[in-house]
Amino acid sequence: MGIAVVSATTAYAMDTRYVAKPTESHWDMLKDTPLECQLVHPIPHYGTAQFTARASKKLNLDFELKMNRPMGETRQVSLVSMPPSWRPGERAEQVENLKFFQQFDGYIGGQTAWLMLTELERGRFPTFSYQEWQRKDKRIEVALSSVLFQQKYDDFSQCISRLLPYSFEDISFTILHYDRDSLQVNKASQKRLAQIAEYIRYNQDIDLVLVSTYTDGDGTKSERQDLSERRAEVLQEYFQSLGLPGDRIQVEGYGKRRPIADDASPVGKEKNRRVVISLGRSQV
Repeated sequence: MGIAVVSATTAYAMDTRYVAKPTESHWDMLKDTPLECQLVHPIPHYGTAQFTARASKKLNLDFELKMNRPMGETRQVSLVSMPPSWRPGERAEQVENLKFFQQFDGYIGGQTAWLMLTELERGRFPTFSYQEWQRKDKRIEVALSSVLFQQKYDDFSQCISRLLPYSFEDISFTILHYDRDSLQVNKASQKRLAQIAEYIRYNQDIDLVLVSTYTDGDGTKSERQDLSERRAEVLQEYFQSLGLPGDRIQVEGYGKRRPIADDASPVGKEKNRRVVISLGRSQV
C-alpha cells in the first residue's frame, strides 16, 4: 500500500488536536498470552488506541480507536502519518481514507493496521482527522504518539510469535477416532486432542466440555456400552487433569447407537469408533 505525501499545514489544519505529550506518552501490553496479544496507548481526554492479535491459523491484527464519547454520526475519516514536531523537515503522508460509524469505536483491520505499526516504528504519528459531528465547521485530529513505543512494540511482536496457530472456532467442535477396543484415541487423533488441551490450559473462559463417545457394532450391546462409557471416563479424567472443574465436564457413552456409517465395512466401523468433543465458553 503506497503512502502519498500531503501538506501538513493546509489540507490537515485542525481545530482540536488530541495527542499524548512526550512526557505523558506510554504504551502498555494489556494482554500477553498464547491466545491474545494486546498493545494499548491512552490518548488524554479522548480515549484509547488498541492493537490486538489473536490465536488463529492466519496472522491477524485489529486496531480500535476507543472513544470516551463515540461519534453521534457516521463520519469519513482521513488517516495520515504525521512527523513529530521535532522533525520539522518531514512531510505528512496520506495513508488511507476510512469510515467510522455512529456510536461505534473506530475499527481498522489487516494491512492498514500493520502499516500503522510500521509508521509508529518509524517514529511518526498515525493521525485520524474528521469533521466534528456536532459542529460542521470544526475538525478533530487524534494522533498516536510514537514516544516510548519501540520497547513495547518489541514485546508485542514477541507475543505475536508465540500465539497458538489455531483459534477457538478451530477446535470448538472436534471428532476424534479410536482403534478397535482401545480406551485412548488413536495416534492420528492425539495431536488434535493435545491442541484442545493446550487451548483449555490458557483459556479461563471455557465453561463447558461435552464428550460423547461411540463404538462400532462388534460385540453385544452391553459390551459396546461398557467400552463407550469407559472411554468417556478416560476423557473426563483427562479434562479434569487440565484444571477444569468437574461440573464443567459432561460425558456420555452411547455404545453402538447412532452409527454414522455402514458398520458392515472396515471403513464404516472406523468412522463409528469416535468421540465428539464440543467446547462452550463465556461470552466476552
